[in-house]
Amino acid sequence: MIVALAGGTGGSKMVHGIALAHGQRDLVAIVNTGDDGDLFGLLVCPDLDINLYCLAGVVAERGWGYADDTFRCLEGLATYGRDAWFGLGDRDLATHIHRTLMIQGGARLSEVVDDLRVHLGVEARVLPMSDDPVRTIIATATGERRFQEYLVRDGAREEITSIRAEGLADAAPAPGVLEAIAAADLIVIAPSSPIVSIGTILGVPGVRDAVAARRDRVVGVSPIVGGAAVEGPAEKFLRGAGYTECSARQMAEIYADVCSTFVIHESDEAEAAGIEALGVRPVLTDILMPDRAARERLARVVIGAVG
Repeated sequence: MIVALAGGTGGSKMVHGIALAHGQRDLVAIVNTGDDGDLFGLLVCPDLDINLYCLAGVVAERGWGYADDTFRCLEGLATYGRDAWFGLGDRDLATHIHRTLMIQGGARLSEVVDDLRVHLGVEARVLPMSDDPVRTIIATATGERRFQEYLVRDGAREEITSIRAEGLADAAPAPGVLEAIAAADLIVIAPSSPIVSIGTILGVPGVRDAVAARRDRVVGVSPIVGGAAVEGPAEKFLRGAGYTECSARQMAEIYADVCSTFVIHESDEAEAAGIEALGVRPVLTDILMPDRAARERLARVVIGAVG
């Protein structure tokens, strides 16, 4: 069994690649929920949804949301002066409405995700990191805001002064999370943010220790190439968390206690010695995933990186 720890865009590409290379039957994705939020009274879970949509083969070509979706409802809300900065498509809204109704009916988030998985025809197991609500709060010089407000509404323009995950200290791993980690033949840390995606998953009490106990079976994939993020404003998140360096070596250092092997881009060969000095084995390859073939190729390298 392969377990993947995943955030949104980069994480879902890695999870999809593993599914292509390995199949879905023995795949478990443990997904960040710190990006979740409430919009128009609906519970929106961007990272969970993009992973489900990728595995179901229904994700839009832009990389998020439902394929061939329309935005008539959002356009209508804008007509009435409502905020329309978060791209909720009409078909996507059905997911959020169904999830919210199930939660209001007493279902746990993990039960909702499993229901969505079944209806979308996804064979892999997809688990939220926790059933308990966790919300990433970004602080800047002008105040605090929720993660999606900072990233999407405000375009991540401001420097971050601090980051906190509200509710994380009291969150419990969702049912099946610790069991999957303990039983995994391979654990993949996807190329998602080490601060606001993977870092949040590992911050759920008990999860980092569980992954560290399997360190020899853990391989990470760098989200940084040539000192810059492949997806998103990783440099801002790193600085906001107190890191002065944005590099593949820095990523390996963050994961050194939980990860024995780290896959970096071949152009970052100069950083390999520094990674090895951390007690982490570097593997060099092309880690970019612009299309389906590249995702599968990288997944095969990652799967073969731990004997």
